Amino acid sequence: MLIRIPPASAASESEVTPEAVYLSRRRFMGGGLGLASLAALPALSFADDGRYAEVESVDEPAWFKAKLASVRWQAVTVGDEAITPYKDASRYNNFYEFGPNKGDPVRHAAQFKVEPWTVLIDGEVGRPGRYDMAALAEPQQLEERIYRLRCVEAWSMVIPWLGFSLADLLRQAEPTSQARYVRFETLVDAERMVGQRSGFSLIDWPYVEGLRLDEAMHPLAFMAVGMYGRTLPAQNGAPLRLVVPWKYGFKSIKSIVRISLVRDEPVNTWQALAPNEYGFYANVNPQVDHPRWSQAQERRLPSSLFSPNVMKTRLFNGYDEVASLYSGLDLRKHY
Repeated sequence: MLIRIPPASAASESEVTPEAVYLSRRRFMGGGLGLASLAALPALSFADDGRYAEVESVDEPAWFKAKLASVRWQAVTVGDEAITPYKDASRYNNFYEFGPNKGDPVRHAAQFKVEPWTVLIDGEVGRPGRYDMAALAEPQQLEERIYRLRCVEAWSMVIPWLGFSLADLLRQAEPTSQARYVRFETLVDAERMVGQRSGFSLIDWPYVEGLRLDEAMHPLAFMAVGMYGRTLPAQNGAPLRLVVPWKYGFKSIKSIVRISLVRDEPVNTWQALAPNEYGFYANVNPQVDHPRWSQAQERRLPSSLFSPNVMKTRLFNGYDEVASLYSGLDLRKHY
């Protein structure tokens, strides 16, 4: 369905993925994105080697099931880095719409339904519209991208997402010459999202994020509709979330209902709450500490007191191919 509208301006070690699952994974491309390789990748079945056999079954919409047969599996990988166990990635979350604690999202989102769901695309575009998820995804071929996810709180994961390029989605909307930024909004529904009705929340809903247009058009910027071979769980941002792997995780906004192409730099939610702590760019940078902790190291989950998994943080989270986007920019000032 397409409706036209006028423009509007800590985890346990026992949950580690079995070694056989890791060893069965095919490797294509280390940590970078080789666009020429993407077109040549075969369409594999996610079940052909039992890679995600331990992932719990979930209800999947018809449009998602129909696209699984043609997924480009492992289109982007991270070399020898182990994938975070599904139980960690799906149960250790920041999603304040469902509560402030890491375990709140999986508990409070258990009955959260994402059908029907529409996304408004508006602003400086030639083709504004309100799209249901089937129409939004219909022109796209899904691909699996295994990305590092680095939280501003200094923990990290490696997650296999399913989705499509943000750039492809934006091109279909036909940005005008006035479009310089992309603004995203999360759903506001206090009846179903208990965190939004909490009297202790400091967030002025909706949750808002933004990217420069050139950042949004970079090949690494990704719209995820699934993870671990299946549709997104509600606590991970179903049915549609942004994934920007070179930025801190709070930039990867969840449960998106609006994407606006705008002229002026949007103020993102955490920037509005604490501008001295959270800037617009939020690029992963080990040399720019958070005012209350160092960013020089990260704790890769799963990790524990007696078996810590600590590593050095890499600039841009290791995605050096985005460095040209910030040529001449003072990354300490534009944090």
